Amino acid sequence: MIPTPAALLPPEDAERLRTLRHYDIVHTLHESVFDEFVALTARIFSLPISLIALVDENEVYYHASYGLPGLLSQPRVEAICSLVVRENKAVVLTDLTNDDALRLTAAADAAARDKGLRFYAGAPLRMPDQRNIGTLCVIDRTPRTFSADEQQILDQVAQLVGQTIAVRHYCLTGKGLGEPRWQAVRSQVVEELVALGALVRYLLARYSAQIPVPDAVLEPVARRLNDLRRVLAEYQQ
Repeated sequence: MIPTPAALLPPEDAERLRTLRHYDIVHTLHESVFDEFVALTARIFSLPISLIALVDENEVYYHASYGLPGLLSQPRVEAICSLVVRENKAVVLTDLTNDDALRLTAAADAAARDKGLRFYAGAPLRMPDQRNIGTLCVIDRTPRTFSADEQQILDQVAQLVGQTIAVRHYCLTGKGLGEPRWQAVRSQVVEELVALGALVRYLLARYSAQIPVPDAVLEPVARRLNDLRRVLAEYQQ
């Protein structure tokens, strides 16, 4: 395992890692709800790749992957998602072959080039204690702009992923809840995500694919995401 250089570590990485491990999500089996999240995220922005990345001490684990089949993990030093954790905020790299690449480690730059990646936008996965355990990201193989409104939607979906991880932990560890409750919640969230995906397909077909994604698509999506946030909030302590 490749050690992570100090330059990639945020000031409170030890505390962040304790939060990550508290939720016991890194080495669990892939679940359909997280697959639906990345599929929806890629669809909203008409991009080919979306990932949920959990950033551990020296390794980044991809808990859900859309568009990069077989990508399960990579050294933290090679992962662009490590920048989101280091900066503790959203990161947008519009063209990885130009000046944006200077923000990457040499290993991350090489890994991105090897996969033919050119665009990256990632939002932090914040848990209830506000620690950032990873990122929800979208990726393209061509350069792309990313508007503030698009970033807001990506942030919203990332918040929902964090909420879902927290609710999962609460259901599986809370007294009188357990796996049956989590299965029921998971099914409800998947149903909402599938319905939202259908709405996105309709809106994109109606307004055609545009860059950036127009407000006529983003605004109704934002409203439905808020509805899902309220559903999840009912299950949180």
